[in-house]
Amino acid sequence: MRIIAGEKRSRKIDAPEGQDTRPTADRIKEALFSMLQSRIPGARVLDLYAGSGALSLEALSRGAAFAVLADVSFKAGKVIKKNIETLSYQQKTRFIQAEDSRAVTMLEGENEKFDLIFLDPPYRMDTKKTCERLAKKLLQDDGMIVCEHDKSTPPDVPEGMQLFNRREYGITGLSFFVKSEEEA
Repeated sequence: MRIIAGEKRSRKIDAPEGQDTRPTADRIKEALFSMLQSRIPGARVLDLYAGSGALSLEALSRGAAFAVLADVSFKAGKVIKKNIETLSYQQKTRFIQAEDSRAVTMLEGENEKFDLIFLDPPYRMDTKKTCERLAKKLLQDDGMIVCEHDKSTPPDVPEGMQLFNRREYGITGLSFFVKSEEEA
Protein backbone atom coordinates (compact mmCIF):
# COMPACT_ATOMS: atom_id res chain seq x y z
CA MET A 1 0.00 0.00 0.00
CA ARG A 2 1.09 3.56 -0.57
CA ILE A 3 0.11 7.18 -0.15
CA ILE A 4 -1.17 8.31 -3.55
CA ALA A 5 -0.77 12.10 -3.51
CA GLY A 6 0.31 15.11 -1.49
CA GLU A 7 3.38 15.74 0.61
CA LYS A 8 3.97 12.05 1.37
CA ARG A 9 3.17 10.84 -2.16
CA SER A 10 4.52 7.37 -3.03
CA ARG A 11 5.50 6.58 0.58
CA LYS A 12 4.72 2.99 1.48
CA ILE A 13 2.54 2.11 4.43
CA ASP A 14 1.75 -1.26 5.96
CA ALA A 15 -1.56 -3.08 6.34
CA PRO A 16 -2.41 -5.56 9.09
CA GLU A 17 -1.91 -9.17 8.04
CA GLY A 18 -4.82 -11.57 7.76
CA GLN A 19 -8.43 -11.36 6.66
CA ASP A 20 -9.70 -9.08 9.46
CA THR A 21 -8.73 -5.89 7.65
CA ARG A 22 -9.69 -5.02 4.08
CA PRO A 23 -7.48 -2.15 2.85
CA THR A 24 -9.11 0.25 0.42
CA ALA A 25 -7.71 -0.37 -3.06
CA ASP A 26 -5.56 2.41 -4.53
CA ARG A 27 -7.95 3.01 -7.44
CA ILE A 28 -10.86 3.48 -5.02
CA LYS A 29 -8.77 5.76 -2.80
CA GLU A 30 -7.79 7.81 -5.85
CA ALA A 31 -11.43 8.19 -6.95
CA LEU A 32 -12.57 8.96 -3.39
CA PHE A 33 -10.00 11.68 -2.84
CA SER A 34 -10.60 13.28 -6.22
CA MET A 35 -14.25 13.70 -5.13
CA LEU A 36 -13.20 15.07 -1.72
CA GLN A 37 -10.31 17.31 -2.83
CA SER A 38 -12.07 20.60 -1.96
CA ARG A 39 -12.99 19.31 1.54
CA ILE A 40 -9.50 18.13 2.56
CA PRO A 41 -7.34 21.26 3.11
CA GLY A 42 -7.41 22.16 6.80
CA ALA A 43 -9.97 19.44 7.64
CA ARG A 44 -10.25 17.61 10.94
CA VAL A 45 -10.72 13.92 10.12
CA LEU A 46 -12.07 10.95 12.07
CA ASP A 47 -11.18 7.49 10.77
CA LEU A 48 -13.37 4.97 12.59
CA TYR A 49 -12.47 1.29 11.96
CA ALA A 50 -9.15 2.68 10.71
CA GLY A 51 -7.46 -0.65 9.85
CA SER A 52 -4.12 0.59 8.50
CA GLY A 53 -5.04 4.28 8.76
CA ALA A 54 -4.68 4.62 4.98
CA LEU A 55 -7.68 6.92 4.47
CA SER A 56 -6.83 9.44 7.19
CA LEU A 57 -3.11 9.33 6.37
CA GLU A 58 -3.93 10.03 2.72
CA ALA A 59 -6.06 12.99 3.87
CA LEU A 60 -3.18 14.33 5.97
CA SER A 61 -0.80 14.00 3.03
CA ARG A 62 -3.26 16.06 0.97
CA GLY A 63 -3.50 18.87 3.53
CA ALA A 64 -5.89 17.83 6.31
CA ALA A 65 -4.98 19.52 9.60
CA PHE A 66 -5.51 16.67 12.06
CA ALA A 67 -6.80 13.08 12.20
CA VAL A 68 -8.12 10.83 14.92
CA LEU A 69 -7.79 7.15 14.05
CA ALA A 70 -9.72 4.52 16.01
CA ASP A 71 -9.69 0.74 15.80
CA VAL A 72 -10.43 -2.02 18.29
CA SER A 73 -7.86 -4.47 16.89
CA PHE A 74 -4.49 -4.58 18.63
CA LYS A 75 -2.93 -5.85 15.39
CA ALA A 76 -4.34 -2.89 13.47
CA GLY A 77 -3.28 -0.51 16.25
CA LYS A 78 0.31 -1.65 16.01
CA VAL A 79 0.32 -1.08 12.23
CA ILE A 80 -1.43 2.31 12.52
CA LYS A 81 1.14 3.54 15.06
CA LYS A 82 3.97 2.35 12.80
CA ASN A 83 2.45 4.08 9.74
CA ILE A 84 2.00 7.32 11.70
CA GLU A 85 5.65 7.18 12.74
CA THR A 86 6.86 6.25 9.23
CA LEU A 87 5.13 9.34 7.82
CA SER A 88 6.18 11.56 10.77
CA TYR A 89 2.56 12.45 11.55
CA GLN A 90 2.78 12.09 15.34
CA GLN A 91 1.87 15.78 15.85
CA LYS A 92 -1.09 15.60 13.44
CA THR A 93 -2.72 12.42 14.72
CA ARG A 94 -4.26 10.73 17.70
CA PHE A 95 -4.85 7.00 17.91
CA ILE A 96 -7.63 5.50 20.03
CA GLN A 97 -7.52 1.76 20.71
CA ALA A 98 -11.20 1.14 21.32
CA GLU A 99 -14.41 -0.33 20.01
CA ASP A 100 -16.42 2.16 17.90
CA SER A 101 -19.02 3.23 20.48
CA ARG A 102 -16.39 3.71 23.19
CA ALA A 103 -14.23 5.83 20.87
CA VAL A 104 -17.27 7.94 19.92
CA THR A 105 -18.20 8.38 23.61
CA MET A 106 -14.65 9.56 24.40
CA LEU A 107 -14.71 12.08 21.55
CA GLU A 108 -18.20 13.32 22.48
CA GLY A 109 -16.97 13.92 26.05
CA GLU A 110 -14.14 16.05 24.66
CA ASN A 111 -16.57 18.04 22.44
CA GLU A 112 -14.60 17.10 19.33
CA LYS A 113 -15.96 18.07 15.90
CA PHE A 114 -14.89 16.72 12.52
CA ASP A 115 -15.22 17.95 8.95
CA LEU A 116 -14.81 14.50 7.44
CA ILE A 117 -15.55 11.09 8.94
CA PHE A 118 -14.46 7.84 7.28
CA LEU A 119 -16.27 4.62 8.18
CA ASP A 120 -14.79 1.42 6.77
CA PRO A 121 -16.31 -1.26 9.03
CA PRO A 122 -16.61 -4.98 8.36
CA TYR A 123 -18.93 -5.18 5.34
CA ARG A 124 -21.86 -6.86 7.09
CA MET A 125 -21.88 -4.41 10.00
CA ASP A 126 -24.88 -2.09 10.34
CA THR A 127 -23.56 1.45 10.82
CA LYS A 128 -26.85 3.38 10.75
CA LYS A 129 -26.98 4.09 14.51
CA THR A 130 -23.25 4.95 14.58
CA CYS A 131 -23.76 7.38 11.66
CA GLU A 132 -26.73 9.02 13.40
CA ARG A 133 -24.72 9.47 16.59
CA LEU A 134 -21.72 10.83 14.67
CA ALA A 135 -23.93 13.29 12.76
CA LYS A 136 -25.58 14.60 15.94
CA LYS A 137 -22.49 14.89 18.12
CA LEU A 138 -19.23 14.87 16.15
CA LEU A 139 -19.88 16.08 12.59
CA GLN A 140 -19.53 19.76 11.72
CA ASP A 141 -22.70 21.20 10.16
CA ASP A 142 -21.08 21.27 6.72
CA GLY A 143 -19.19 18.00 7.25
CA MET A 144 -19.46 14.68 5.45
CA ILE A 145 -19.48 11.01 6.42
CA VAL A 146 -18.03 8.57 3.88
CA CYS A 147 -18.98 4.94 4.41
CA GLU A 148 -17.28 2.09 2.54
CA HIS A 149 -19.46 -1.01 2.14
CA ASP A 150 -20.28 -4.02 0.03
CA LYS A 151 -22.06 -2.58 -3.01
CA SER A 152 -24.86 -5.13 -2.69
CA THR A 153 -25.74 -3.95 0.83
CA PRO A 154 -25.51 -0.15 0.95
CA PRO A 155 -26.19 1.41 4.35
CA ASP A 156 -29.56 2.96 5.10
CA VAL A 157 -29.62 6.75 5.15
CA PRO A 158 -29.16 7.74 8.80
CA GLU A 159 -31.82 9.89 10.47
CA GLY A 160 -31.00 13.58 10.13
CA MET A 161 -28.80 12.97 7.10
CA GLN A 162 -29.20 12.76 3.36
CA LEU A 163 -27.40 10.75 0.75
CA PHE A 164 -25.12 13.12 -1.14
CA ASN A 165 -23.60 10.56 -3.51
CA ARG A 166 -23.12 6.81 -3.94
CA ARG A 167 -20.45 5.17 -6.11
CA GLU A 168 -19.53 1.57 -6.92
CA TYR A 169 -16.14 0.07 -7.72
CA GLY A 170 -16.18 -3.69 -8.28
CA ILE A 171 -17.69 -5.19 -5.11
CA THR A 172 -17.06 -2.01 -3.12
CA GLY A 173 -19.53 0.80 -2.62
CA LEU A 174 -18.98 4.28 -1.22
CA SER A 175 -21.86 6.24 0.29
CA PHE A 176 -21.47 9.95 1.07
CA PHE A 177 -23.78 11.43 3.72
CA VAL A 178 -24.28 15.07 4.72
CA LYS A 179 -26.62 16.57 7.30
CA SER A 180 -30.09 17.16 5.91
CA GLU A 181 -31.09 20.80 5.40
CA GLU A 182 -33.25 20.77 8.54
CA GLU A 183 -30.40 19.43 10.70
CA ALA A 184 -27.58 21.69 9.48
